[in-house]
Order: sequence, then C-alpha cells, then structure tokens
Amino acid sequence: MRSTGTYTTVTTIGEAVRAFVPRALPPAKPPLAADAYADLNHRAEMALARLSGVSGLVPSVDWLLYSAIRKEALLTSQIEGTQATLTDLFDEEAGFAVSNTADVEEVTNYLRAFRLVRDNLRKPRGLPISARLLCDAHRLLLDGARGAGKQPGELRRSQNWIGGTRPGNAVFVPPPAERVPQLLGDMERFIHDMNPKLPPLVRVALVHVQFETIHPFLDGNGRIGRLMIAALMEAWGLLPEPLMYLSGYLKQHQAEYYRRLAAVRTEGDWEGWVAFFLEGVTVAATDAERAIVAIASLVTADRHRLLEAPKANSASYRLFEMLPLMPRFSIEQVRQRLATSFPTANAAVKVLEGLGIVTEQTGQKKNRNYSYRAYIDLMAR
Repeated sequence: MRSTGTYTTVTTIGEAVRAFVPRALPPAKPPLAADAYADLNHRAEMALARLSGVSGLVPSVDWLLYSAIRKEALLTSQIEGTQATLTDLFDEEAGFAVSNTADVEEVTNYLRAFRLVRDNLRKPRGLPISARLLCDAHRLLLDGARGAGKQPGELRRSQNWIGGTRPGNAVFVPPPAERVPQLLGDMERFIHDMNPKLPPLVRVALVHVQFETIHPFLDGNGRIGRLMIAALMEAWGLLPEPLMYLSGYLKQHQAEYYRRLAAVRTEGDWEGWVAFFLEGVTVAATDAERAIVAIASLVTADRHRLLEAPKANSASYRLFEMLPLMPRFSIEQVRQRLATSFPTANAAVKVLEGLGIVTEQTGQKKNRNYSYRAYIDLMAR
C-alpha cells in the first residue's frame, strides 16, 4: 500500500493526537498508475471540449457565466450547510428582501473571492495561484459576521481538526500549523512545474486533495479548495471560461466525495480519488452542456415570440436581452438600466408580461417585482 504522508504527535486543547503531514506531489512509491485513469481522462477531456463548443449557441458567453458561476457558488456553499437558494441570490442582487441574509452573504462572498482569483489569473501582472492569492480570496470569503473570528485572509496559527467534538475523536487531524507554509510551498511548486508528467485534469484532482489535506485555514477550506478546481481548469486551458459547476456532482455524491478524500490519506488510494474526480468532471460537463442547450432554446423561443408581438418596441427588445443577467427585477431597475422614463420602462415590462415571458411576483399595486421564471427554473434544475 502506498504511503501518502507521515504522522506527528501534537497536543491541542489538552489532548495529544496524531496529525497527518502529506508527502509532496506527485504520488510516488509507486507513482500514479496511468492505466487506472487514461480512459476516464479522455472521456472527461472530450466532455469539456463539447461544453466549450456548445457555448457558441448563445449570443453572449456572459449569460452562461452569470448562471454557471452562481450555480457553483451556491452548490459549493450548500456542501458546507448553507441553505440559500438560487432565487435568494437573485433577489439579493436585485435589492429585494431575503430571509436568510447570512446564508446569502456566504454565497455572494464566494462570488467575490472567485472573481478576485479569476481577475488575477487573467491580468499580465496578476498573482498566480499561490498562498498569497488564496489568502486574499479567503479574506473575501470570510468577510462578515460568521467569519470574523476565523482569521480571514491568514494561514492558521493553531491546530484544527475535522469531524468529532474534540481533537481526540476527530475524523481527521491536518498537519501542525507550523508545517503549513512549507506544505503550501511544495504544492505551489507542483502547480507551476513547467514540465508536468501528468495530464492537467489529473493534476487538478491531485491539487484539490493536497489542499484539503493541508487545510491551511481555520474555516472555508472546502470552498477555497473547490474554487481552485475551477481556477486551475481555466488556467491550464481545460475550459476557456468557468462554465462547469463541479460542486453539483460533489454535493450529490457528498459521502463518496469525503470517503475518497479520506482513502487517499489512510490507504494511499490516489487512483480511486482520480477516477471519482474524472467521472465527476464528465458528468458535470455533460450536465452543463445540456443546460446551455436548454437555456439557448428557451431564450431563442421567447425572443421569437417577442419579435412577432404587435406591441413590441425597442425598449422591450432591449429589456429582453438583459433578462439572462437580470432574472429578478423591479420597474425602477429597468428604468435605470434602459436609461429611460418610468412610463417607458413600465410599458416594456408590460409587453413581456403580456407574452408570459416575465411574471409579477408580489400581487401588489405598488413596489412590484418581476421574474424571468422559466429561465430561473432551468438554472435551478
């Protein structure tokens, strides 16, 4: 059986426990078995290629990014127990009242952290994937009341543990805090190796486990680790845009996800994790491809109905093209976005409402708000 790390005894809150210190990547003694993942890797790469190709079905890739990034933000947060829904997120963005404000804040914080990482990777002088960039993202992720006491933006300075009520009955005890900077440095060297021996998707899979094993923060490690998956896929040319929401697959198979992560540490089973990860990429990419086709079909059909409507005008056309980036809205928001008068904005909304494209949600005479319901339902599947 392959050994993937060593144990060292640490004392935390009065208990002596064995903390796991992972070996540097890539797996060795024996190295990762290529025949265990070759076919799965090919299938996953082909699924990603199809997903990239089908994105051309819509006039603007911004539509797809808007939905895909928000679905990933929502699902990765739900893995950690957040109860917010997609409609909650859209309502918050539209300025409407939401009941679970703290949960929605966690999702929007993830969106901010993801944008920060993505912007840096795209800038000529931006930070590469590194401990510094991850700390910057972590600071945004934990911004707010829930993260205030969890050292946002800082590597942990104390021992943590996963599962259990105390260190002595924990499911897993990560490496001691003083080992974290060196372990992250080793991980960075693997990420930035100019002559990698393994396929990029396999390397993404390995980096995710390594990060989760190091567990460098007091909170938010799962979300930052899954954020790295999307960032590395884009950085290594596997997807031109983050159109896939892998967290949906990981949430659906959450118990298996955690079991596979643990098996790497306890049994040295890198191959089992890589196979699980590659299957997840194939499923998630195929699901995202189907979603794009469904969204493109819906928007095309609704646009066709609008173009044939006798009462349609330029304001209603312009409003319709905004809907995929503004699926929940008020008439005042339409007035601002169209830079027009309130009567013109109201008339544009009425055209779309009359066609059944948007629906009013409050049933009130004043302060009404609207929803592109069919689009939101597609995204929420």
